[in-house]
Amino acid sequence: MRAGRPGSGPGEEGASSAEAPRDASQQQGPPQQGASQQQGEESGDVPVKNPFAIPGLQKADVDPQLNDSYTFERFIEGDCNQLARGAAWAISQAPGTTRFNPFLIYGGVGLGKTHLIQAIGNYVERQGAGSQTVLYVSSERFTTEFVRAIQNNRINEFSMFYRQIDVLIVDDVQFFSGKEKTQEEFFHIFNALQQNGRQIVLSADRAPREIDGIEERLLSRFQQGLAADVQPPELETRIAILRRKAEDDGIELPEEIIEFMAHNIKSNIRELEGALIRLMAHASLHQDDLDLSLAKDVLGDLVSERRSALTVEEIQRIVCEHLSVEEDALRGKTRKRDVVRARQIAMYFCKKRTDHSLKTIGLHFGGRDHSTVIHSNNRVEEQMEVDPEFEKTVEDLRRKIDLRSR
Repeated sequence: MRAGRPGSGPGEEGASSAEAPRDASQQQGPPQQGASQQQGEESGDVPVKNPFAIPGLQKADVDPQLNDSYTFERFIEGDCNQLARGAAWAISQAPGTTRFNPFLIYGGVGLGKTHLIQAIGNYVERQGAGSQTVLYVSSERFTTEFVRAIQNNRINEFSMFYRQIDVLIVDDVQFFSGKEKTQEEFFHIFNALQQNGRQIVLSADRAPREIDGIEERLLSRFQQGLAADVQPPELETRIAILRRKAEDDGIELPEEIIEFMAHNIKSNIRELEGALIRLMAHASLHQDDLDLSLAKDVLGDLVSERRSALTVEEIQRIVCEHLSVEEDALRGKTRKRDVVRARQIAMYFCKKRTDHSLKTIGLHFGGRDHSTVIHSNNRVEEQMEVDPEFEKTVEDLRRKIDLRSR
């Protein structure tokens, strides 16, 4: 059983994790001296007589405070996080020996920072079989422990404890802002660890230079190694995340729902996974079939469909992209077969999916009159009845347009 360290709380959720660690406010600190075994068991902590062990006198068996689900295998890599993921993997292979020390990942909330930094710790723990001491701690927890150490006149023990860690992972360092004594203590611990070849991994919600209230000397330390940012995931990564999440939960999620959510929920991974949980909960409680109509109804307040109504230009863009036709060609005079087909389909959807008059729609297609729009609409409907391949093309486009429409 692991014991002998101050508890630490997790930061944000990771890129594709199915389960987040407990909030820092719910974690219990190191038990005070005299705490009973029963109290420890009820609070979820392991009672210890000395929460800070002094190297050379007593080697602490440190609980790394890691979430086991935060691994590299479960992290979805994309262009948005490629550098950060690559550096994290390199560090995990040889902590403390690469040029990425310290390693700081920064970016907005819910983008996978905590997942990546804990993945480093989990890999080192798994591969090293306990040969290296790993510790994950939030900056808020570090500060709370430091204040408690001051109150109990145990600052030296606090400092010695942290200086024995081989891989120290500190989440959300922006919360050190304005805490001068905490920054000073962390600065000295930081220096001691670096001088001894230990690995330091950090996360923040913005680039180091944009963090107010952090001393210049500490900011310079943060930037000595590598600072890598993570961005909101692009469409393909959002789709992959949703597929992984559904697979982990044993859910058969229709592709049209995955695409609908991925196209419309773009801000961060946490919101994306939260939307899936909400949808599944609604379907389960109300015994509803999982389909696109249900997803639109349940997630109406989350998706970015709140933007303006579907425009003729957007329909033209979707059709041209799908059929590999230049948009300008739709508005031109060319009578090439592939262009005529694309023009007729685009006019068909403009009539079906917008409130524009036939005359207005025609004007968007190079000044054509309303009769051309009517002819195009009739031609598409007739061809769908006799040509299954053409019908499939139109249905594929209908699905793509519906994903972007109200």
